[in-house]
Amino acid sequence: MGTTILRSVRTVDHPERFDLIIKDGIIAEKSAAGTACGDEILDFSDLFVSSGWIDMHVHAMESYRPYGDEIDEIGVRQGVTTIVDAGSCGADDIGKLAELSKITATRVLSFLNISRIGLGERQDELSSAGWINERAIETSIRELGSFIVGLKARISRSVVKDEGIRPLHMARSMSDKTGLPLMVHIGSGPPGIEEVLNLLQSKDIITHYLNGKENNVLDGKGEVLPALLAAIKRGVHLDVGHGTASFSYQVAERVKKSGIHPGTISSDIYRGNRINGPVHSLAEVMSKFLLLGYSLTDIVNAVTVQAATWLKRPELGRIQVGDKANLTLFRLVQGQYLLADSMGEIRNTQTIIETKGAIIGDKFYS
Repeated sequence: MGTTILRSVRTVDHPERFDLIIKDGIIAEKSAAGTACGDEILDFSDLFVSSGWIDMHVHAMESYRPYGDEIDEIGVRQGVTTIVDAGSCGADDIGKLAELSKITATRVLSFLNISRIGLGERQDELSSAGWINERAIETSIRELGSFIVGLKARISRSVVKDEGIRPLHMARSMSDKTGLPLMVHIGSGPPGIEEVLNLLQSKDIITHYLNGKENNVLDGKGEVLPALLAAIKRGVHLDVGHGTASFSYQVAERVKKSGIHPGTISSDIYRGNRINGPVHSLAEVMSKFLLLGYSLTDIVNAVTVQAATWLKRPELGRIQVGDKANLTLFRLVQGQYLLADSMGEIRNTQTIIETKGAIIGDKFYS
């Protein structure tokens, strides 16, 4: 414990640099650049600072294959202070993830898979209604409280098989009963995407909305589906969830041209696509949106303010005197870089976002 000075940092929406003073893990003061004194002075004069990044879609159950990874490996070591597991676990294992999160530096929250078996042994977890146990879901929510931020249903052909849209109707019913919103994964149909969109309500999340599969948010003419526009009007939240197979530059460009933008930018990261791509890190996914023409401010807001707002944890999306330090340090790097989407398209860019560390309380992680 003591006083740490972050020397000459700046935020994305304010060009003037300042010293940020952290005392005993709490943000104590902001002062003019170069003026503050403390026990430890960290010179970050070439860096941006923001509230800690939030990745709204990861898979963090370490023992799961293929959809799992070490929490801190996809968290603080990548400059991400909060991760939200996107339904890796159902009622059978969600308690294990909650216990694991208590010994990691990264803050962990989770969506609860409506299938009790989750993604631990197979990836068709909604292909049998017998795996959807309402009582087990209610017990998990009661026992784990705020650790669970919503319910997750993966609604694509390989997951639901002959069950079709039925699991989503069951998820809708449980969402209405528990008051927890849904995160719904969209992929190859059937069910058709319009059928899925029509069941989503305010605060629900549609993740993978920029996927390039046939069952995507564009019609045959490349225009945004009316069902998506109607869902947005109802308050449905759009989450990127890049992943191995769920982000297309071409779809992203067409959707952006229509004036529709992501609510949150997330990675859908796990061990395989962290090591082998095309994801690697949340920073790399954010860099792809820089390539697409989004401003740095809008990109950073999508992993801070907007994510924190959806989570109803405003303190995670701000830098405010009196709050526990929760910060990400990063910079823009110039050079020649190749960034791939999930469809195999590779694009050149001259600027990427690179993280340099994270601060949680009085600890610096790099």
